[in-house]
Amino acid sequence: MVNTRVLRIELRRSVAPWAGLVVLTTALAFLYLLNGAWWRGTTAWTAQWTSLAMWTRSLLFYLWPISVGLGALQGLRDHRSKMSELLTSTPRPARHRAALLAGTTTLTLGSAFALLVLVGGVQVLAHTEYTHLGWLPISLVGAGFLVAGAVLGMGAGRAVPSALTPPALAMTAFVFTALMHMSLGRTDTPTTDGFTITEPNQLSLLSPEVEEVRSVLVTLSASVHIGQTVWLLGMAATGFALLVAITPRARLTALTPVLASAAIALLVLPSDPRRMYVVDQAAAESVCDGPVCVTKAHQDRLADLAGPGKEALRLLRTALGATAPVSVRENTAVLPHGSTPKWSRTTVLLDFDDDLVTAAKGEELTRALIAKGMVPGCSPVGWSGVGGDDIARTVAAGWVLGDLKRLDGTDSFSGDPLVESRPVWKKLMAMPRPEQLARINAMRAAALSCEADAFEVLSGGASR
Repeated sequence: MVNTRVLRIELRRSVAPWAGLVVLTTALAFLYLLNGAWWRGTTAWTAQWTSLAMWTRSLLFYLWPISVGLGALQGLRDHRSKMSELLTSTPRPARHRAALLAGTTTLTLGSAFALLVLVGGVQVLAHTEYTHLGWLPISLVGAGFLVAGAVLGMGAGRAVPSALTPPALAMTAFVFTALMHMSLGRTDTPTTDGFTITEPNQLSLLSPEVEEVRSVLVTLSASVHIGQTVWLLGMAATGFALLVAITPRARLTALTPVLASAAIALLVLPSDPRRMYVVDQAAAESVCDGPVCVTKAHQDRLADLAGPGKEALRLLRTALGATAPVSVRENTAVLPHGSTPKWSRTTVLLDFDDDLVTAAKGEELTRALIAKGMVPGCSPVGWSGVGGDDIARTVAAGWVLGDLKRLDGTDSFSGDPLVESRPVWKKLMAMPRPEQLARINAMRAAALSCEADAFEVLSGGASR
């Protein structure tokens, strides 16, 4: 009872409750008042558990600096009240007072982050049938970063008791997270196509923030969780040591944990981006209805996809013969941003965030799947196409189905694909059937390999 009473008193006289309130309210305001990528498609923060954990972690780019600054403000309390000398003369050990101070902030910040996750989690339960615990380490490490940052700020505020310390620390933490995701934590990598892409490097993992969520199947690897846990424990240990340190020598020694943990973390953290952000194998496991398969994460979509998928395969078999694809599957490949996509001759690969299939149902979905099987698209990952693939797939789907119609989600800034495809369609349909099939097969080979322009091949032009 005494400990509970002391804790209540400490909560009333500290900034800890305000720190928790600021973290919770600003995070919810950011998510609900701004219309960003966290509201769109299969990677919305309320769509899947892993997306929820990743998007809430991404908010640490500003929540972490706030917690560091508020922690420093808390660390100035004894100096502002001119009680430092009085407290050092009391028989109660300094580590007890430091533990109580850090404990209240840990409680409020941890609770605030948990409530943020809870708000999203209630909505996730309503949007997906796939439940798992793989997201939990992502959120636990995120909460740990908030707590460790606040404790480090407290220690720095106690060690450097100046009114400038809290804003200076908050700004330093913000600059650190920005540099880790804009320059110091990025590496330029040339692709086989001659493009240059930037990928996260090892240093970026010292930041509490994570990359923008591009796929519901992407998660952080176990080595990332371990390395970041070591790093944040070192930060917390240094902050606590600074809280109890009295002499300059003790304060200098208190820096040992954070420096040692940074060195150990860099030994544990992966250096290859493909080992940082990895495919969640459990979420990517296939759930099938005959030749039509989706991932376990999207198993609730299989019922709507199975019928149109089987019909699309039947029509493709009738039109293409033995070279037709034999299955429809959700694409589980996660390629670097800017790289050339890879396609299969035997499988129609689909993405539920693709504009072609997002809102399509029934016959429209069948046409969209036929179009994807014929011309899956060669725009680099994360880039928008310029219209050529849209025209080619409009013609190709029309050739299979025997009528030319607009494909939803193919409007291009360069013009209307339906209007632009009509002359090519007429020219193709005027050919003898064997020539039509040869032209279509050549177009499909170019579209699947991404080594030639499918539209130019289809219209009889030279490949690029």
